[in-house]
Amino acid sequence: MTKVTIKETQNPTILKFEFEDFITQNESYEFKNIDEAKASPLAQQLFYLPFVKTVYISGNFIAIEKYSIVEWDDVKDAVAEQIDTFVNNGGTIITIEENKTKKQPVTVYGETTPNPAALKFVVSRMLTKNAIEFKNIDQTAPSPLAKELFKFSYVKEVFIDENYISVTKYEVNNWEEITLELRSFIKQYIENGGIVLDESVVLAKENKEKNKNEDFDKLDVTSQQIINILEEYVKPAVAADGGNIIFDSYNESDKVVKVVLQGACSGCPSSTFTLKSGIENMLKSMLNDDKIQVEAVNG
Repeated sequence: MTKVTIKETQNPTILKFEFEDFITQNESYEFKNIDEAKASPLAQQLFYLPFVKTVYISGNFIAIEKYSIVEWDDVKDAVAEQIDTFVNNGGTIITIEENKTKKQPVTVYGETTPNPAALKFVVSRMLTKNAIEFKNIDQTAPSPLAKELFKFSYVKEVFIDENYISVTKYEVNNWEEITLELRSFIKQYIENGGIVLDESVVLAKENKEKNKNEDFDKLDVTSQQIINILEEYVKPAVAADGGNIIFDSYNESDKVVKVVLQGACSGCPSSTFTLKSGIENMLKSMLNDDKIQVEAVNG
């Protein structure tokens, strides 16, 4: 007998109904109405409930977004019972489509980072040429993969660069409990042709980078030198740890260099040590100026 577990999410309008095993054929689905849900007899049945706005089916769970006409506390047990009854009576959750696109095998493995709250999932193919960070699900329009990852209740932030995805978690779960689930999901998502990052957004970001390069010429010489040092010596090191560093500003009067930390570097307990003992000392030495200080705008 299947028994679903009710789990809350960061979004109070969305509730997850988790199964002990994976329920989809390595796919993720989102249905906005009963007509869209032809691939899922279960989702079609759920849409007969007047408060159901969206149904998500992915990995080992069904997530339901509700309209505000009811509170979850009043209906969640009845919904869980309906899902249980449907599945235990042999109902089909997802109809397996014929002639699916052939899977593109990839390897995904987890790497620890200096930040105990962040894990780096390395993929055996290039994902993007531009680093991009998502602090919450509302920012994920450019990345369907990031959007899906935020549906896991323990995912706090997502950072994507080159061939890896850094996931920062909330303290409520240990990595031992969730690493396999995340690694499997990322692997299945990419193998089945899921979009990691919208190319049009990448193009817009590249144009932004071009504008930034034009601004580079207007900067003072010291700022230009700092940017070059960060690009050549620091970025490769922090990328290896699942993060990124971006030059923000340099104040000639107080000698303060401000940077933005992303990915595993953001909020990392050792980031202050890295900034002071590593990057700051490097800049002092290479620029021959002992008064230089480095501060993180968001660290």
